[in-house]
Amino acid sequence: MSPAARPVPTSHPVITKLLGTGIYVQGNDIDTDRIIPARFLKCVTFDELGPALFYDQRFTETGDSKHHLLDAPCHKGAEILIADNNFGCGSSREHAPQAIHKFGIKAIIAGSFAEIFQGNCTTLGIPCLVMAEEARKEIAKTVLDTPDAELLIDIEKMQVTCANNVYSVMMKASSRQAFMAGTYDPLEHLLDGMEDIRRKARRLGYA
Repeated sequence: MSPAARPVPTSHPVITKLLGTGIYVQGNDIDTDRIIPARFLKCVTFDELGPALFYDQRFTETGDSKHHLLDAPCHKGAEILIADNNFGCGSSREHAPQAIHKFGIKAIIAGSFAEIFQGNCTTLGIPCLVMAEEARKEIAKTVLDTPDAELLIDIEKMQVTCANNVYSVMMKASSRQAFMAGTYDPLEHLLDGMEDIRRKARRLGYA
C-alpha cells in the first residue's frame, strides 16, 4: 500500500454526538485571563487547572464563594458551556481550554470564538459551535430556567436539540471533519507515524 493510500491512524474516539446539560456564562469578549488567571499558569500539570476555571469570577481574594453559576448545585456536572461573542479572546494561552477541559466541559456554544482559542479547543476534543444570537438566547434561557434540560449536539447534522427545539450551528469545516474522523489531535498523528518518520530519517541520512 502506498503512503498516500494508507489509512490515517485514529488515536482518539470519533466525536459526532454529545449529550449533556448546559450552563450559561454571560458576557461578550470573555478573554483567556478571565477563563484562567495568569497566576495559575505556574501549574506543573494541566490537571491542576480545572478547579481554577473562572476563579476570580467564582471566588473572592480570601477564597470565599461568590455563588457563581458554575458552583450552583443545580448545574453540577454540566458539560456544555454556552457563551456570547468573541469567547476566548486575548492571549493565546493553551491553559484556558485546558482549564475548561479539566473542569469537565465537553463542548462550547457561542456567537463567535477567538481563532487560536478555537484551535486549542479542537486539539483537546472540545467542539466550538457557533450559533445565531436569537437561538443562543433561547437555549441560554432554557438552561437557566431548567438546569436539568439536556442538549444533544449533532456534529454531522450541524444542529443542537434542546427542549424539543432544534437549532442550527456552524463549525469550521476542518474541525468538523477532524471530529468526525477522530483526527483532531495532531500530536497523536505524529506519534502514530513515528515508524514512518524514523524510516524517512534513515533514508535521508539523519538517523
